[in-house]
Amino acid sequence: METVIKIRKIVRNFKLGSETIKVLREIDLDIEKGEYVALMGPSGSGKSTLMNILGCLDTPTSGEYELNGQIVSKLDDNELADIRNKEIGFIFQTFNLLPRSTALDNVILPLIYAGKSKTERDTMARKALDQVGLSDRITHKPNELSGGQRQRVAIARALVNNPSILLADEPTGNLDSKTSVEIMGLLHDIHQSGNTIIIVTHEEDIAQHAHRIIRLRDGIIEDDYRNTDIKVYQKA
Repeated sequence: METVIKIRKIVRNFKLGSETIKVLREIDLDIEKGEYVALMGPSGSGKSTLMNILGCLDTPTSGEYELNGQIVSKLDDNELADIRNKEIGFIFQTFNLLPRSTALDNVILPLIYAGKSKTERDTMARKALDQVGLSDRITHKPNELSGGQRQRVAIARALVNNPSILLADEPTGNLDSKTSVEIMGLLHDIHQSGNTIIIVTHEEDIAQHAHRIIRLRDGIIEDDYRNTDIKVYQKA
């Protein structure tokens, strides 16, 4: 198997006045290409900090992070921004869509930063929207879409650059139960296509969709195991 994520002795400390808060304590972790992982833990466990480091939104105090063969733990802000655009697809609880832009234009945005031509951008964005079942909604703005449809646009935007990993932060947190099931079904299909997915969640039923569950507590990995009772979305 090809290793997509490799972190060694990752430490993240924060200064609070004269006090040092130790949030992550020498974490080691490997994630292989094509894995479907749930990252869990109570408030204060360090899972959000670890997610930010995996997503290149933050840098560790010490330790090494290798993403898709590249050492990213020592990169500067501009280099990290480039890695985020090319290697990581983000799916957020709050969707993070541009309210005045159409679904198509929201999905096109990462391709502009990636330097794709106008023709390439249009083709790739339409393909991504079709992949999430929204080819008939490309001209709709976010306020003309349901919560589930907005999350589908966000997923299409995350997929459009063919990233090394999809990082989903509480992807069903703002959705009702029925729509949550549909979104998890979509993520299941995306994983079946070969994508590497990491879901950060505090919900046990959402985590059960993943094939591997990693639990953090007090800044360390408390448990890391294969899920033997995977919840699989059944299409109606």
